[in-house]
Amino acid sequence: MAVVTMRELLDSGVHFGHQTSRWNPKMKRFIFTERNGIYIIDLQQSLKMIDNAYEFVRDTVAHGGTVLFVGTKRQAQESIAEQAARVGMPYVNERWLGGMLTNFQTVSKRVQRLKELELIDFDDVAGSGRTKKELLGMRREKDKLAKVLGGIRDMPKVPSVVWIVDTNKEHLAVDEARKLGLPVVGLLDSNCDPDDVQYGIPANDDAIRAVGLLTRVIADAVAEGLKIRHTPKAGDDADADGEAEPLAEWEQELLDGSADATKAADKPAADDKTADDKTADEPAADEAPAADDKTADEPAADEAPAADDKPEAKKPAPKKPAAKKPAADKAAADDK
Repeated sequence: MAVVTMRELLDSGVHFGHQTSRWNPKMKRFIFTERNGIYIIDLQQSLKMIDNAYEFVRDTVAHGGTVLFVGTKRQAQESIAEQAARVGMPYVNERWLGGMLTNFQTVSKRVQRLKELELIDFDDVAGSGRTKKELLGMRREKDKLAKVLGGIRDMPKVPSVVWIVDTNKEHLAVDEARKLGLPVVGLLDSNCDPDDVQYGIPANDDAIRAVGLLTRVIADAVAEGLKIRHTPKAGDDADADGEAEPLAEWEQELLDGSADATKAADKPAADDKTADDKTADEPAADEAPAADDKTADEPAADEAPAADDKPEAKKPAPKKPAAKKPAADKAAADDK
């Protein structure tokens, strides 16, 4: 089953490319036609490549990987932050800092500084032992760091996969991922270079609805991968030892929400089954007396036809005198 339908892609405007004057010739194989000076993307190919990207992200997360969501353009900022937070993955929706991947050790120090500033109570001037001016400067520093690094504050290491919206705008992120050998999953508009990404999806990267739809698909792949990761398998060493990897709080909420939905869906079926069993038992109780009454009445009903049938069985008996007529005639002949 496809993770997204053709109707959803059409409704979101995924098929609209850029103007014919702004295109990359390498994208020619993904273009269906040209209409009113705008390229139309072939959604049949988009569907296949969406499925491939979905399976890759799901399997990567299922084996313990993480996905970094990147989208700093205005159309992508909200959906990137929302979907990444939904599945507990890091994201960058503001300015991409140079070296965020290739110089992660230095960036992680700034993240640690952000965590230290978050522990300070800026309203308690007397208890902090600092002046108002110092606290004001530290507050501004915290706000600046939170704006740029807030999405990766809980990312302990370099991610396994990078999801990028608009590979042209996020060329720094693409270059750093390629230097580290990280697979890139991204949207490919008609002006993008498909050679920059390993799992590209030909789609419109300028429409808010299109970006939101495809980012949600990738987030769903992450969620499914997390469920597979924490689903116990028969024969695993962890199960044999009775030990399992503890779930994070957000992961547990995700799994509990899925379990509650499944339980709610199964409850009506169980009630129907109980009602069916009850209905099946009630006629059986009613039929028992009916069967006894029928048994008691059957002999009387059978005896009446038996009495009627008995004379009918003896009707041939009066024919015996007719059989003796030749004997009487023979006696008369002898007398003569």
